[in-house]
Amino acid sequence: MNRRTLLAGGFGAGTLALALSACGAGDPTANQGGGESGGEGGSGGLRIGVSVYDMSSFITAGKEGMDAYAEAEDIELLWNSANLDVNTQASQVDQYVNAGVDAIIVVPVQADSLQPQVAAAKAAGIPLLAVNAELNSTDLAGNVQPDDVAAGAAEMQMMADALGGQGGIVVLQGPLGQSGEINRTKGIQEVLAKYPGITVLAQDTANWKRDEAVNKVKNWISAFGADIKGVVAENDDMGLGALQALKEAGVSVPIVGIDGIEDGLNAVKSGEFIGTMLQNGTVELSAGLAVAAAVARGEDVNTEPVYQMPKITKANVDVAIEHVVTEREQFLADLPAMTKENLETGDIAAEGIPAA
Repeated sequence: MNRRTLLAGGFGAGTLALALSACGAGDPTANQGGGESGGEGGSGGLRIGVSVYDMSSFITAGKEGMDAYAEAEDIELLWNSANLDVNTQASQVDQYVNAGVDAIIVVPVQADSLQPQVAAAKAAGIPLLAVNAELNSTDLAGNVQPDDVAAGAAEMQMMADALGGQGGIVVLQGPLGQSGEINRTKGIQEVLAKYPGITVLAQDTANWKRDEAVNKVKNWISAFGADIKGVVAENDDMGLGALQALKEAGVSVPIVGIDGIEDGLNAVKSGEFIGTMLQNGTVELSAGLAVAAAVARGEDVNTEPVYQMPKITKANVDVAIEHVVTEREQFLADLPAMTKENLETGDIAAEGIPAA
């Protein structure tokens, strides 16, 4: 059976309810009272609600991975973007609870949020999982997270090596209060403590966004000029924004990012980035959906697998580009089987990337 993904990003709660009830495959009242959509050991027909913080490049790639896994496993996805608004995300999760979906996946806007929604889902018997970004709750049914501390440390180490342990840097952070920002910043600071010759001239959030990073770095160039010897960006989109600002100013300094999105990988290949950490959203979010489906079906599964990001430099970037860009159609076709195998082995990030 083919299943459709209902994309309702940015809708308010009332609009979402109308959108869900108006779309056949996405009707939250359909299949209630048992049948194949039931979560008690059924073989398929699951309906899983997804609320993501925003439709960043990373999440857009992740949605393709979820769609591929859902198609292969007879899962209907109800999809929403919170547009970086905690209240919007709370309303979206409330709608999923009221709709009686089989499971809920949240990529949260903030770690310290959604406590009433987590409690409501638990009371309704609906497993709620945090994927990619943490939720501060002990009532989650699953927690599929990247090792963001290790990723932040690895990107900072690349920068320290490039600078020979000396020089001024600027740091572009993710949305303040989101676990990705908190933990990547922690990793960056752990490495900085070993290099007293490196000075952080400025650090601030650009909310994972390329355009915000352009403006932020332009201001920093005006303030610090030639004292900026490197840019550490907590994701590739912000690193690419920094690259644009630096190019416009006629400046070239090392830049490092995280995520391994298409433009970021191309920047590594061209030498405009010294490296990135591959957090392949296609792979990670597919793994999150696989865990949620297994929990909803009552299957035995590791509910807290950790995604370990491989380092990407010129030495191995070509393989990453194949997976993310040039051979993506085949990669997506193979993804469901790979995701299942990775859950069994415990290495949910495994995709055949050679060491840098």
